[in-house]
Amino acid sequence: MFQIRYVVFALSLLGWSICLDEDFKFPDGFKIGAASSAYQIEGAFNEDGKGESIWDRFVRQNPSPIKNNSTGDVAADSYHKYKEDVQLLKSVGFDHYRFSISWTRIQPKGEINEINKKGIDYYNALIDELLANKIEPLVTMTHFDLPQALQDLGGWLNPEIVNYFEDYAYILFTYFGDRVKYWITINEGLIMLLGYNLKVIAPGLHINGSGEYLAAHNIIRAHAKAYRLYQREFKEKQNGQVGFLVVGKYMMPFDDSEESKRATERAFQFTIGWFAHPIFSEEGNYPQIMREVIERNSIAEKRRRSRLPSFTPEEINEIKGSADFFGLNHYSTYLVKAKHNFTGGKAMPPITDRDFMVELSCDPSWNSSGGNKNFCIFPTGLRGILNFIKNNYNNPPVFITENGYGDSGRKDDQDRINYHQDYMTELLKSIHIDKCNVFGYTVWSLLDSFEWNSGYSLKFGLIHVDYEDRDRKRSLKQSARYFQDVLKERILPKSAHIKCKTFRKAFITYTKIPLRKTMLKIQLYLI
Repeated sequence: MFQIRYVVFALSLLGWSICLDEDFKFPDGFKIGAASSAYQIEGAFNEDGKGESIWDRFVRQNPSPIKNNSTGDVAADSYHKYKEDVQLLKSVGFDHYRFSISWTRIQPKGEINEINKKGIDYYNALIDELLANKIEPLVTMTHFDLPQALQDLGGWLNPEIVNYFEDYAYILFTYFGDRVKYWITINEGLIMLLGYNLKVIAPGLHINGSGEYLAAHNIIRAHAKAYRLYQREFKEKQNGQVGFLVVGKYMMPFDDSEESKRATERAFQFTIGWFAHPIFSEEGNYPQIMREVIERNSIAEKRRRSRLPSFTPEEINEIKGSADFFGLNHYSTYLVKAKHNFTGGKAMPPITDRDFMVELSCDPSWNSSGGNKNFCIFPTGLRGILNFIKNNYNNPPVFITENGYGDSGRKDDQDRINYHQDYMTELLKSIHIDKCNVFGYTVWSLLDSFEWNSGYSLKFGLIHVDYEDRDRKRSLKQSARYFQDVLKERILPKSAHIKCKTFRKAFITYTKIPLRKTMLKIQLYLI
């Protein structure tokens, strides 16, 4: 029977297609790896000269904002067990390992005149161990764990953070750039902003009105400074790439109303566009709709200027094009409709929500990851967001830097296997059919880790970590064995092929926004 489900940006029926075996093969040179971050796995929070980060401070609040009063003080103890972690990566057959560097392990107080040699030694040893085992390091410079000393100066709200970050990048390029060929500057700027207005993550501030816009402005400027530094002083000799990472939630209109279509446009531009448009668009700067809406709201609030800071013409040019690849973290898809009465909400920061006035929801038929209703599982959304990037930002090279499934930590994790297989199926369609320029896929996460507010109650790892064991014993889950099989043949297993052939699916093309200039049609699923 016909089941009409989801409205998408323009659907072109280019022909009906049954999936072929070659559609499930990964292209030559395609990279498949796993990820982690320093605070979530390293432990050793006060060893060997490491300074205090904002997360070291945040988890010690009373009452604790973390489930079960957990901390990352020991975590998976990867600071002492990195060689074992590398062997686990090798045993699965991964091509790359995305890890982050603890800023305070390198600069205990964020100052360039105080460099911690033992921190340099640790990351040199990790990088060398990876390369000795033919695993490519993909290095994130900072993953939420800003030095507390810099936070005391205002953190990402202080424009001087741009210079501090450039100095930090200089140190990393100098000590590690001869071997690291893939860099990511800053992880998930959009999520970092929650620490400036919702108190739910470090640094735990609630600055009503402007905090997230000021922080985002300096995050983007800091990234561009680091990128231009590399191009100017390191690129010729080291020949690496520096990318920018964006959280890419896919958005679909809740219904076929013009209001929902316009709300979907706003949702895209106030999430992925906020950070991607200044860097990856041809014109640069913030999306026009953001500038218009926030300025209008600021005037209505009797402000003398917009709450959204302005880039100078020189900054627009410096920021535009300041990435060699588009790092994409993708977990969720949302249905979008307009919101008329602001009542707060968990899906997006309140002040942002008040500016773009949308309501995000999941279809009741969708599953969620880890029981978290904000992690809406809809694999086709990955294909959708990749096409959005392709059509709005000139099809840049995309490295999927996180995608993962959370659960309670069971080793027989068939749901995680199903999740990754379904998402990788849509990824391969985006490559083979839609011609999206994607060159890597990174599983979140390698290990069961400290998961921020959830503590250790939510597990994303392919590797089980026994947190009741002082030695933090590691063991492969079934999902790790699944990836062993995938990586041996560089093709998804037959179960994916069979599932695909149970229906014929229209090819999808996505047009540029604004939606109000686009005729929308309906996506059909033949079931």
